Amino acid sequence: MRAATTGRQNSPHHPGLTPETAAHRATARPAVHHLPERLLSTRSFIARPTDSGFEGLYCHYDGFPDHQLPLLLAAYNHRFAGDLDAMTRHLIDDVPVGWSTLGTDLLDGAPEQIRTALTLHGEYPSSGLDDLITLDGSPPERMTVTPETTEGLDWGYILRPEGIEVISLREYTRGPLVGWDTDPLSRISDAPARWVPGWPAPIAAPRPAPRLTTTAPAAADSGPQRAAARR
Repeated sequence: MRAATTGRQNSPHHPGLTPETAAHRATARPAVHHLPERLLSTRSFIARPTDSGFEGLYCHYDGFPDHQLPLLLAAYNHRFAGDLDAMTRHLIDDVPVGWSTLGTDLLDGAPEQIRTALTLHGEYPSSGLDDLITLDGSPPERMTVTPETTEGLDWGYILRPEGIEVISLREYTRGPLVGWDTDPLSRISDAPARWVPGWPAPIAAPRPAPRLTTTAPAAADSGPQRAAARR
């Protein structure tokens, strides 16, 4: 289970903020347009490893593994063609404040089978939190997440060279690794207690697609034929 917190109270609007600092931050909920119906305020972060642990950015919506992992896996293998540095810059360094949600633009370049399967509920762009309005009118500050500022978050995704470490933050401070060669269409568990550090990630192979055939079905047997009518 997670280690006990330090007792510092954090703001619900940004992990790691004290109430005094939060008083000068945005109170308006970020606007959401053209997002999937199941989108939930499940808070997560996307990070890179550092000598002291990790450092990354806050993501407000739909942080469950079955939403984030397919997008991240497909983005690494297709949009960024295995260039982890480019992917990390896009997801962390080039974002002014934080993420509202990761979207299907991360599927650019993916095979049609993957894109079709992952956009059944529609396509929607990734969107940032740079439209937040602060009480004093100042620009919103960058929502950086480190091991000391994860209170109130649900999931963490650390982009490591060998794969994505997935941390169920309500249960643990570390998590299992999902290799970069994992199929984005895999069946991925959202159960927090199953993402146990040191154990295999709770991911199953995709269900096989139904086999198609071009052979016409045999005519149904209608039973004994009637005798020919007498002339």
